[in-house]
Amino acid sequence: MKNALLCTFLMLALFACSNNEKPLKTPGTGQALEDPTLFPDGILVAGELEKDETHKYEVDVQGGYFVFGQVNQKTVDVEVHIFNPEEEEIAIFDGPATGMENFSFDADLEGTYRVEVKAFEEGEGSYTIQLIKNEPKANTPQKRVDQLLSDYDNDFTPGAVVGVIEGGKVTYAKGFGMANLAYDIPYTTDMPSNIGSVSKQFTAMGILLLEKEGKLSLDDDIRKHLPELPEFEQTIRVKNLLNHTNGLREIYNMLPMRGWNGEDAILREEAIKIVQRQPELQALPGEEFNYNNTAFILLTHIVERLTDQSFPEWMEENVFDPLGMQSTYIRRDPGHIIPNATQGYISDENGFREAGDLYAAYGAGGIYTTIDDFAKWLKNFQSGELGGAEIIEKLTTPGILNNGDTMSYALGLGISEYRGLKRYSHTGGDIAHRTNLIYFPEIDKGVVTNSNNGSYSLGVANEIIDAFFEKHLEPEEAETAKEEIEKESLTLTAEQLQAFEGKFKSDAIGLMVELKLEEEQLRMEIAGDSPMPLTAVSENTFEGEGGNISITFHSEENEVKGATLTADGADYEFNKLAGFDPSEEELQAYVGKYYSRELETVYTISIKEGQLVAQIYGLEDIELSPAEEDSFTGSEFFVSEMTFKRNPQGRVSGFEVGNGRTKGVAFERMSTL
Repeated sequence: MKNALLCTFLMLALFACSNNEKPLKTPGTGQALEDPTLFPDGILVAGELEKDETHKYEVDVQGGYFVFGQVNQKTVDVEVHIFNPEEEEIAIFDGPATGMENFSFDADLEGTYRVEVKAFEEGEGSYTIQLIKNEPKANTPQKRVDQLLSDYDNDFTPGAVVGVIEGGKVTYAKGFGMANLAYDIPYTTDMPSNIGSVSKQFTAMGILLLEKEGKLSLDDDIRKHLPELPEFEQTIRVKNLLNHTNGLREIYNMLPMRGWNGEDAILREEAIKIVQRQPELQALPGEEFNYNNTAFILLTHIVERLTDQSFPEWMEENVFDPLGMQSTYIRRDPGHIIPNATQGYISDENGFREAGDLYAAYGAGGIYTTIDDFAKWLKNFQSGELGGAEIIEKLTTPGILNNGDTMSYALGLGISEYRGLKRYSHTGGDIAHRTNLIYFPEIDKGVVTNSNNGSYSLGVANEIIDAFFEKHLEPEEAETAKEEIEKESLTLTAEQLQAFEGKFKSDAIGLMVELKLEEEQLRMEIAGDSPMPLTAVSENTFEGEGGNISITFHSEENEVKGATLTADGADYEFNKLAGFDPSEEELQAYVGKYYSRELETVYTISIKEGQLVAQIYGLEDIELSPAEEDSFTGSEFFVSEMTFKRNPQGRVSGFEVGNGRTKGVAFERMSTL
């Protein structure tokens, strides 16, 4: 980092020590430091992590300050844990496995904060750490954005743009970081960027325009337009495709099950083939919300058959051009050149690398657009220039499930409330690009963030909203002084916390979570994600992520039986799984080859160093951890659950694998010769 950037932050003293008191060294000196300090003149502190080792740094921070730093993961993938002066863990940073692991936090309390650096999954190797900012929290929205985007505000990192839109006009826009690292092109606000699933609301608008023309109805059986699809026992209607209540397999969660890599080429017809191979629906149409990209790809086939035009051409003529969105494009495939577009990046062992887009994604994703064009789109929610008030009403009216419950999703658009205001929103992500679009129709204001960095944090948008629109928002829920005191002073013993450990499963969404007690801190972990620290707010309720996620445990006769996980205002019920600890001899019962007719794929189940693993051609081994009898969780997101089946004689005859969005894919055990 350039010295000039650090010279303004002279109040910092950052001291380092490891849990076994080994001194750290500055690069190139070869001399151990008695009290190593991260000086504000650009000197880095270097560390060498051994297995099961933690390095601890202390930062003296004034209340109301903002802190930002970086760990350069030279030869080790690290986790960064932040503890406040009251010894509460307030954040974990575990993003890219290589390169920069950035960390930042707002210091509400004055005192000494601790930054802990530890290796991910018992790794070891070298890193450097540097504190970049320790400064007062910004007092203007514009400066606050600069702080929030500190991770990307340099000329060697894929970046982001932020736009604030009020009354259909862009009132603030700024770019950070780089749009193209190969050619040193900065990220500017006029550059089209892949907005991923934010594209779905545009697809929904196209379908509604066709309905207005009388070419289809949302109540149509989808086989009326796609007759080659199988006739399931229950009818799937067009509206079930638009609001994710269709019971179909999710294409981008299913294809990885057969070894597909996100950048591998696939044809758009694959969505139709997946449905044709599906033996039965995962749920009755209208029974449950289950996010589904397959459905939106099918919608593009319907548009093309009704209009005799390609979906990109028809959308340009009927949606983008009428709104004056001249910098908006649908990318037909990853080879399609988008003028002035950003290049996407992800991290690997060599640092940032270029990443392409998903094949066959348009309709579900695939749109490239800019901040200015987003402003024109949001303006239409008020004016109804395109489609009229009736279509806007349909687009933004939440769906109703079969049981009468109102969803928080309309047609390609999330509908919720944020601090007293109705909110239309959607996030989007392709392989490397990330977008968050949030709009408040009652005040006609919104925020959009686009990024070409696969590690970009979508949650930044809410903090930008708080900074710019604070006067329009209800105060965050405040507790009485007594409640606050009780909440802050609530400390559960290790014995109490141990009662919550274990694996929990939600049958409704096919998801497993694991609760672990580590260093007197309860953490929640989902396969493929970083562990989330949980803070006790009562004897059976814990919060994480600043209160946006909570989990309440349910007990019978003093034994935990289940839990309710609340996220973004929705409740999900989980049952605690019985313990399962098979011996290596018992694991032998699962060893063999298994074939899925639906996937046309073979899995080999074997044992390596006492661990059951699944092997798929072209992929690294997937570790399988016991969950309950005959059931395992996988180390990859697409195998979050593997449940083995037995024949009447008790021999393992097959298994089903699932991951929430795609459930119950069957494999049969192959006979050995």
